[in-house]
Amino acid sequence: MKIYEFTQAPNPRRVRVFLAEKGINVPYEQVNLFTADNRKPEFLKINPMGGLPVLELDDGTHIAESVAICRYFEEIKPEPRLMGVDAKDKAVVEMWNRRMEFEVLWNIANSFRHTSDFFKGRIPQVKEFGEVSRGAGLKRLEWLDTVLADREFIAGPRYTIADITALIGIDFGRTTGIKVEENQKNLARWYQAVSSRPSAKA
Repeated sequence: MKIYEFTQAPNPRRVRVFLAEKGINVPYEQVNLFTADNRKPEFLKINPMGGLPVLELDDGTHIAESVAICRYFEEIKPEPRLMGVDAKDKAVVEMWNRRMEFEVLWNIANSFRHTSDFFKGRIPQVKEFGEVSRGAGLKRLEWLDTVLADREFIAGPRYTIADITALIGIDFGRTTGIKVEENQKNLARWYQAVSSRPSAKA
């Protein structure tokens, strides 16, 4: 078993933090995004979509998409439960994780994708969309500050994958100047707590 990843990309880090919380050690093989190794024929045989991370099981199965990889490890090592404890809780955690993906991480990532020189010639860039995404990302952090007014963590009283996704998104926001503002007291309290966990260094 091993995981193909790139340490500077947000989605691979999401899996690393998840596994660190679980206390699971898996060998990693780096696939350099700067030199577009993920678009070379040998890697496209592993993941035709070209994305990272990818989990390779001992039987040769390849599982791409970070949440799918996290789901696999949640099933083989349930504790600590990061994706919910029962039907209701699992649904609530999934709801909040999806919100963190689409409202926080997605907007922040699109801000970078559509304005950074890194993606010139790699994807069709629309600068205006990147700027709109940046504005949306900032607005979503304002919203998240209100969400955290009555709870310790994003999906409720326990740390979950939703917190991991939000942390990854906010940290990646440094690439385009999206960050927690001083007046966002609830978000700042949460961010200090989750970024201080040993897993956040993964």
